[in-house]
Amino acid sequence: MNRFFKFLGKHSSQILLLCVLFILCIFLNVSSEFFLTFKNIYNILESVSIYLILAIGMNFVIASGAIDLSAGSMVSLCGVAMALSMHMGISVGLSIIIGILCGAAMGFFNGAAIHFTSINAFVITLATASIYRGLALILTKGIPITKFPNNFLFFGKSEVDKINPSIIIAIIVFIVSMILMHKVKWGQYIKALGGNKSALQRVGVKCGIYRITCHMALGILASLVGLIITARLNCAEANAGLGMELDSITAVIMGGTLMSGGNAKLFGTAISVLLLGIIRNGLTILSVSSYYQQFFIGILLFFSVVFAEFRKRKKIQI
Repeated sequence: MNRFFKFLGKHSSQILLLCVLFILCIFLNVSSEFFLTFKNIYNILESVSIYLILAIGMNFVIASGAIDLSAGSMVSLCGVAMALSMHMGISVGLSIIIGILCGAAMGFFNGAAIHFTSINAFVITLATASIYRGLALILTKGIPITKFPNNFLFFGKSEVDKINPSIIIAIIVFIVSMILMHKVKWGQYIKALGGNKSALQRVGVKCGIYRITCHMALGILASLVGLIITARLNCAEANAGLGMELDSITAVIMGGTLMSGGNAKLFGTAISVLLLGIIRNGLTILSVSSYYQQFFIGILLFFSVVFAEFRKRKKIQI
């Protein structure tokens, strides 16, 4: 019995999210006959796949005790880098690699700037968000880049055994991230970096490596999101990914990962991403104005942060 209550306490955020998700699905199913159709469920999974990929990268960063407000800008610049490469006659495969390297380089810069300057990550990444978005605007001159080869568009529109590639990529990223965070030393050090950096330094661990690599991981995942969005729309523009960093932060905090770092609830993040996707889909089905979406998401983020803070204080008191 004690183990059962201990399990409930440890995973209270995820259990609460599952309950909310279940109740919401019942409500939407009663309210609309279209909600539980195969086509609608598929549309939800397809739309949330890119948010899950980015939220996993954000989970790495927040678990390390930092934050990255430039994630959405990285999505945009990586998509632009791929688009310009293809328009210069570079092959699709090499263009994708260039985009991924671009994401890794931006993540490296963010992590290195935070580590070596010791300036708050919020301030650093707020600045780099403007830099990366500005570079995307400079490179495109504010004009969308269109018309890409069909084998590039495959990542956004084609189906592999009736499953969109974005869903497959999201599943692979989730599985790999679970292994990295819970079965590999890298993940343990990332959580330790957020939980007790000084203790990690005392045992001789080079914290800078883990600070930089977790931001690089976010940059690489942002490049995958940029790939999918650009291929899905057959268009690369400077405003792509706008606001996605806020959605990913919301999903991470709702999922139970503490804003101060030290833990990583990847399963909770996945549930949160799905919940947010269903909320958006449900409001659309019920013909509720899209203006209310951000309002509801803001309320969820507010209560998630409050709930997480009370849990943290309770643990400290104990």
